[in-house]
Parts: sequence; structure tokens; C-alpha cells
Amino acid sequence: MALDKEFRDLVVQRAGNQQSESRAYRFPIDRIIAGQHGGKYTVENSALACHECNEKKGPNIYGVDPLTDQAQPLYNPREDLWQEHFYFQAAVLVGITPVGRATIRTLGMNENDRVSLREELGYPASLDSQ
Repeated sequence: MALDKEFRDLVVQRAGNQQSESRAYRFPIDRIIAGQHGGKYTVENSALACHECNEKKGPNIYGVDPLTDQAQPLYNPREDLWQEHFYFQAAVLVGITPVGRATIRTLGMNENDRVSLREELGYPASLDSQ
């Protein structure tokens, strides 16, 4: 579905304008709750996601916490606070809670290529300057 510019601009602005001008590096807009689960294309149900996270998340709204082997809801950027669920240890993302750990696992957020990219980009220190 093609989203209009005003809709996209609202989602990008809410994300702190974390968007490259290059189309090659533009984050797709993800429906937090997928259409098959009743999620609509609304600003409230939308967030920027990197291509890899968007692909791996798919329609999932739950993942499995690798520590407890229990199903957990995935991190929801409209309802959850990032700092309560995650922190960086160098360029590796660490899950503090079952939600954080399940999200990292389901989205493959610490795969080698993704950690290497964060290192190249200077994460997490580069986040402090934004």
C-alpha cells in the first residue's frame, strides 16, 4: 500500500526525523499490529523500522524469550519505553525484560552483520548526539 507524504512525514517526525534523504536508506513504515491481526495503517499503529527488522517481524506480535522459553509480546514503540526493555553493551543490544529479549531474538537484532554495522556507524555513542 502506498502511503501519502503527509502520513509518512508524521511517522518520520515522531521518530525524531531518523531518516536518510537517500531512498536506499529510507526506513519502511511498519504496522505495529499487522493487518491480519486487525492493525490498520494509522499514525498510532505505525513506526519506522529498519528493513531487516521489518522483514523478520512480519505479522508477529509475540516472540519467545530465550531465557524463559515463554511467549512474550514484542516491543511496541507506541506503548513501551525503550530504556525499560533494552540497553547497549558496546554495539550489542541487550534485553533487560522478557519483552526485550523476545524482540531481540525474533527480529535478529544482534546478528553479526547488524552488530558490525552499528560498530561502523559508531553506535551507541552516535545516538547520544541526536
